[in-house]
Amino acid sequence: MIPYSILDLAPVCEGSDAAQAFRNTLDLAQHAEGWGYQRYWLAEHHNMPGIASAATAVLIGYIAGGTKTIRVGAGGVMLPNHAPLQVAEQFGTLASLYPGRIDLGLGRAPGTDQPTAKALRRYFDSAEQFPHDVQELLGYFAPVQPGQLVRAVPGAGLDVPVWLLGSSLFSAQLSAALGLPFAFASHFAPDAMDQALAVYHRDFRPSQHLAQPHAMLALNVVVAATDAEAKRLFTTAQQSFVNLRRGKAGLIPPPIDDIEAYWEPHEKLGVENALACSVVGSPETVKRGIAAFIDRHRPDELLLVANVFDHDARLRSFELAAEAMR
Repeated sequence: MIPYSILDLAPVCEGSDAAQAFRNTLDLAQHAEGWGYQRYWLAEHHNMPGIASAATAVLIGYIAGGTKTIRVGAGGVMLPNHAPLQVAEQFGTLASLYPGRIDLGLGRAPGTDQPTAKALRRYFDSAEQFPHDVQELLGYFAPVQPGQLVRAVPGAGLDVPVWLLGSSLFSAQLSAALGLPFAFASHFAPDAMDQALAVYHRDFRPSQHLAQPHAMLALNVVVAATDAEAKRLFTTAQQSFVNLRRGKAGLIPPPIDDIEAYWEPHEKLGVENALACSVVGSPETVKRGIAAFIDRHRPDELLLVANVFDHDARLRSFELAAEAMR
């Protein structure tokens, strides 16, 4: 079976707070290490009450310090919000503290709204500079050259694998051109997935970073004892997407018995399209669903996502998902 990893947003649930979210995140990472997960990635978002992973590099250090072998990284750092040198220094620091365990995934979106992007002192039009910023960042991880005026300390000469993340063809084309691994956000934006994979494999150019293409697909996976219970747990993610589209992003809601009473028909259509790459059900249902997804799309790795309200139920879901992957 292919490698399997976790994408986490350090969710802040109703009735809880960020401190508890961080404790839950570390607890999940420690369990995931024992369940055979390859990577534990955290994503940068801002101004979202239900997501506590805004200071992504800081949280990566906390998780890496509390685990021993699992790779920990960013899925991703939203590069338009940051100076490439600062990102290189942050991840050079992490790679020096936890050698051989740090990944750096880079995204082109700001991970927030326009007012918050302005508050970050960077502007969304800097996304147009993304290819240049990526190459500048890669240069800071390269060995220092004679006469180089600016270097990342620490960072220069360190082995920090850089991934490009995307939900469209743009990053697929760029990661292929630069010879980098590619992760597609199919867990919430699946429409261009097949085309992006085809472009990435067709145009990939081997580099000093990677000899052959390596593509990871994100997949929502929620597992419980029965199909009915798993579908109920999944209503947390469905509600969160509805709330986001209503402009009412808040804390992560508990599951409900009747999702049909919660959304309007047009909302249901939009959420089901966004969450089309989801496998929800009992262990047997999920085992079949994951196998079918892999057979159809042929990823090199899977990045599992489970926005489950109850922490114990979330742990159990990822444990059962790992059993299904094995």
